Amino acid sequence: MWLIWRRTIGIRPQDDFFTEVVRQLYKEGGLRSIYRGVGATLARDGPGSAAYFGAYELTKRLLTPANATPDSLNPAAVLFAGGMAGVAMWSIAIPPDVIKSRLQTAPPGTYKNAFDCLRKTIAQDGTKALFKGIGPALFRAFPANAATFLGYEASLKIMNLLW
Repeated sequence: MWLIWRRTIGIRPQDDFFTEVVRQLYKEGGLRSIYRGVGATLARDGPGSAAYFGAYELTKRLLTPANATPDSLNPAAVLFAGGMAGVAMWSIAIPPDVIKSRLQTAPPGTYKNAFDCLRKTIAQDGTKALFKGIGPALFRAFPANAATFLGYEASLKIMNLLW
């Protein structure tokens, strides 16, 4: 399917965009350039995932009536718990995501590493720069993650019935 779509819009197999991007990055800064920002990505995803799943489970437990299990929650409660999970994740993940984005989009040599980027960002723009984009991220996070967890819970119930 992917190959058909690529041919339809005029991309020949030898014009592989991904390969060209990797090749150009390698030419700019070697292997290190290809993985630029991976440390900041891990700094974002580790704590962010902990907040994400922790907030989801905590919210589900808080919404669960006495003498019931979290599995018995209605779809509205699951939507709310999923939305709160997304908000919790991005509330923590925005600063490392800003650093990651700055590292990946800066010209080669601008920053030595993520800590250098953090230091220069705060020195130049203050700590509020670490929260650029938090409004749209949170606005998107609630509905996107509400739908994700509703789909997850519905799929889990269907699979438990089938197997």
